[in-house]
Amino acid sequence: MGVSIRQVMVGLLMLATGLPAQAASSRFQDLQVEVIGQGRQVLMIPGLNSGMDSWRDTCLALQDIPLQCHLVQLPGFAGSAPLAGPVEAFVGPVGQQLQAYIREKMAPQPVIAGHSLGGNLGLRLALDQPDLVGPLLIVDSLPFFPAGGNPAATPATTTPMATAMRAQMLAIDEASYQLQAQSALVGMTKDAKRLDLLKQWGQQSDRATTAQAMYELMTDDLRPELARVRTPVRVLGAWEGYKPFGATEASTRQIFADQYASLPGVELAMAPEGLHFLMWDSPQWVEQQIRGLISAHP
Repeated sequence: MGVSIRQVMVGLLMLATGLPAQAASSRFQDLQVEVIGQGRQVLMIPGLNSGMDSWRDTCLALQDIPLQCHLVQLPGFAGSAPLAGPVEAFVGPVGQQLQAYIREKMAPQPVIAGHSLGGNLGLRLALDQPDLVGPLLIVDSLPFFPAGGNPAATPATTTPMATAMRAQMLAIDEASYQLQAQSALVGMTKDAKRLDLLKQWGQQSDRATTAQAMYELMTDDLRPELARVRTPVRVLGAWEGYKPFGATEASTRQIFADQYASLPGVELAMAPEGLHFLMWDSPQWVEQQIRGLISAHP
């Protein structure tokens, strides 16, 4: 794919503001964090097997707000070292480290932006530490992923399947594992170069970390807790990837609305176009949503 006008504009903005395309990251416990810019602080959390670069272009395009982005690299993904010790839990320990980072390195109540698994982690931050975090942007993530395809799913029904999935992921040979992992990436983004990057990130991710994180997403249902959320939440949903299976924007919106029904004051917006990585496939729209969230909650 060629260079877009937007990419040129982002490049010019970097030159005008003196911002480097990539600043040095620092280690905080098992996290890697890169800080870009000055202004309203936002913690940007990527998804499963993803690198912090999934949020980089979004951060650079929003520097006029002005914004200070804290790009997070989650442990075990995209070449980063996994959590220390045996991988017996992922979401809980990572959530505690994110809480500690916010307390020690950020001003009170930063904006939280999370994609997929990152959205799930952001939602948990809002539940566990309601006074610690500010407005929350969730990109294409659900409080209970299995119910997106099967509304009758419960942790009791999904745990046996999740247990078998985790065991299978850990047992198969490396070639088979990588083939399955790369096949799962089809339909994640429209950008061929970005898809190649996702495949690279997947190859560099720790298999045990990936298996455990997927297990936890399949077995932990946050829906019963959503009524406790006090921070403003805006959820961005993608529907275009499900169109070949008969889904419409309206039917996909209903899935999101049902899952977030008990979250007080939740704002739900469906992307007009774009697959799972909406920050890449519908960048201006995502940036507009972030601007709106920050403007509504200065």
